[in-house]
Amino acid sequence: MSGLSYAHGTGDTALLGDTIGRNLDRAIEAFGEREALVDVVSGRRWTYDEFGAAVEELARGLMASGVAKGDRVGIWAVNCPEWVLVQYATARIGAVLVNINPAYRAHELEYVLKHAGISVLIASLAHRTSDYRALVAQVRGNCPGLRSVHHIGDPSWDELTAASGAVTARQLAAREAELSCDDPINIQYTSGTTGFPKGATLSHHSILNNGYFVGELVAYTEQDRVCLPVPFYHCFGMVMGNLGITSHGACIVIPAPAFEPAAVLAAVQQERCTSLYGVPTMFIAELGLPGFASYDLSSLRTGIMAGSPCPVEVMKRVVAEMHMDEVSICYGMTETSPVSTQTRREDDLERRTGTVGRVMPHTEVKVVDPVTGVTLPRGEAGELCTRGYSVMLGYWEQPERTAEVVDAGRWMHTGDLAVMREDGYVQIVGRIKDMIIRGGENVYPREIEEFLYGHPKIADVQVVGVPDDRYGEEILACVIPRDPADPPTLDELGAYCREQLAHYKIPRGLRILEAFPMTVSGKVRKVELREGYGA
Repeated sequence: MSGLSYAHGTGDTALLGDTIGRNLDRAIEAFGEREALVDVVSGRRWTYDEFGAAVEELARGLMASGVAKGDRVGIWAVNCPEWVLVQYATARIGAVLVNINPAYRAHELEYVLKHAGISVLIASLAHRTSDYRALVAQVRGNCPGLRSVHHIGDPSWDELTAASGAVTARQLAAREAELSCDDPINIQYTSGTTGFPKGATLSHHSILNNGYFVGELVAYTEQDRVCLPVPFYHCFGMVMGNLGITSHGACIVIPAPAFEPAAVLAAVQQERCTSLYGVPTMFIAELGLPGFASYDLSSLRTGIMAGSPCPVEVMKRVVAEMHMDEVSICYGMTETSPVSTQTRREDDLERRTGTVGRVMPHTEVKVVDPVTGVTLPRGEAGELCTRGYSVMLGYWEQPERTAEVVDAGRWMHTGDLAVMREDGYVQIVGRIKDMIIRGGENVYPREIEEFLYGHPKIADVQVVGVPDDRYGEEILACVIPRDPADPPTLDELGAYCREQLAHYKIPRGLRILEAFPMTVSGKVRKVELREGYGA
């Protein structure tokens, strides 16, 4: 008889009881002369001693500007060293850092400023088509709680650090002594597909430990140098990246303000990076870059891939051509700080591409019937739930929304459909809301997508359900062809599927696209594919 789809992550290493500031102190004490942060574009570098001094100066400047424990400080910026300084400075003084997506426009910015009650905003000046100064000016009159705005790169930023002289080191130490590792320290707004986003509220304890154990499972030491092209506003960058790195005395390498494949490969080569992060689409772009083979990537040994499943052929090339023999797959969500499962260094190709790993240390996962909540036998598909230190404190000022996803037993209901195998490894088969019900049959898009990846004319594919009068929902394949001049036809897809898939899983519709609509964090927006199916 199969066991239940439940697993508890054990480990020899205890959870950290530090605040983020105290943990950074430990790294400074141990690795003061080693590099902590490198910004490739500007050429600026900080050792741990220098980084610690810069964080302290900014922390004192924020205190001098009136930021109290529990006040919300917004960060609306692309990847840059100042983002990292703000992350650690706010943690030192107990201010709650509110991450704001750099892609937000005026109405989204206004919503977050008002909903989180942000009193101080730190923002970029501009990036691509966004003039941050103009957008802030547009909404500031509607946000009476916003006391001050500081733009990175102009005198208003310098005002913050210049104010540090008004607060002594003793006053900063007194503030830090008031802090608990269980205090809220970060609000991250989830990207939700309908309505305004919700603010997942995370503690020192949840994000510091999650970053630390992600780093433990890829065996980070002070010798590692980690290239981070993933956005800092997202858990991938600031938790799995920054906190995972500094908690091991390793070095953060920022290749560019936003993802540019050539800049990433150049940074890895120049800085002799040992680890590289990205979503699969980033790795695909890097591997497809003209002149890819000319870059010396031999320093790489590991990295983190997350955000969406990795096709087998891509993983093979990442291991063979990018030298990332120990690359790790992580699964999680903002509300769980974020990682709940992760592959291990010794895992084979099948586990790295067919699963999202097994449960993290000090964390529980289970797969339940979405209707009854009963834990299912291993091998059966149901909703993945997770429990432990990493589960958010709740959605900011939305207890009723919190209760919709965190049950009385403190289990976080992810909304993801998963299967726990006999070996404890977890496979994600789709989202509950993405599951297609065609004529009473449950269809999991992930299964069809994985199969279609093998078609010789398909470079990438997403499968969605669209309304159908006869069956309720019908299956639509959205395809990026390998050769735009020779895309697959619907008949070719049908013939390819017919021998291997049940008839009700065969796509009845086909859209040929140049690219998929994506979130900034690299996830495909399936809701847009569904909405545009008739186009």
